[in-house]
Amino acid sequence: MPRHYGNRYIEELYDQITIDDHLEALRAKGLQYRVKIIKSGDILEVEIYPINLAWKELAGKKREKLLTPSRNAQRNLNDQNTRKYVSRLIHTNFSEKDIWLTLTYNNENMPVDIPAATKHLKNYFKRLRRYIKKHNLPELKYIYVTERTESETTGKIHTHHHIILNFTDRDKAEELWTMGGRTQARKLQPDDSGLEGLARYIAKPETKEKNRKGVKTYATSLNLKKPKINTADNRLPTTNYRLSKRRVAAFAKNENLAIEMLEKNLEGYKNTQPIKKCYSEFSPGVYMYARLKKTHDRKGEAKCKKTMYPRL
Repeated sequence: MPRHYGNRYIEELYDQITIDDHLEALRAKGLQYRVKIIKSGDILEVEIYPINLAWKELAGKKREKLLTPSRNAQRNLNDQNTRKYVSRLIHTNFSEKDIWLTLTYNNENMPVDIPAATKHLKNYFKRLRRYIKKHNLPELKYIYVTERTESETTGKIHTHHHIILNFTDRDKAEELWTMGGRTQARKLQPDDSGLEGLARYIAKPETKEKNRKGVKTYATSLNLKKPKINTADNRLPTTNYRLSKRRVAAFAKNENLAIEMLEKNLEGYKNTQPIKKCYSEFSPGVYMYARLKKTHDRKGEAKCKKTMYPRL
């Protein structure tokens, strides 16, 4: 594989042609697959992608274009990786027991810039920690995003914070904010995709609306747990299920077979969205991405205890 294309670029590379154009390449000689499973709380992500590929030699500008992503492609890739990173942190560290908090300012306390707003937020976290220590509560964890927008026509500035907190007292969370404005604390409400929508909001690019310019920043507490990652070649990690090129080709042609295989071997988890399948004119094989969510019925929980994933 060209050194420019590690895991970081693999999904971008495999996103160019359809399976009808690629049927023969699914059976390429020497084709092998690597499988990565990322566990973030109740969410399992499964990535299947080719390794040890016989890459076509590309001449001149065509090869250079492939190995050097355009500015827009690089920006899109960075945004995509940021969303994945934030989503995995959220699912690993927070659940429906925690809260989503919005904090705004009155006119008198409106910060002059992002660093000033960050200072206000740090003082807020100090007050929260004092309250936590006094009441012997779990150590504070958070992910926050600060947005500052300015109207190019009126010059009016608006700054606000959105915070995910492992703090259950919504009234107290609102009370400890002293900068005026509106406060709103809500319980986190995961859906079939977990908290993916929230992650996308936090990681979305800066405002580019007409007559408005915006600055945005996000940060996390240093005590957040990282998602657990297992990788194996030609099999599902932590299982004995082998993934030959013939099996992967069958899954590429029939998504239901892939879903059945994943749910059977990753007991206690259910597929939550269509499996993403991508192909490339530059390489044989297929890139596949699946997202599963832990079931919370008694039967599902009993099954889940038999797998290795809760202990990853």
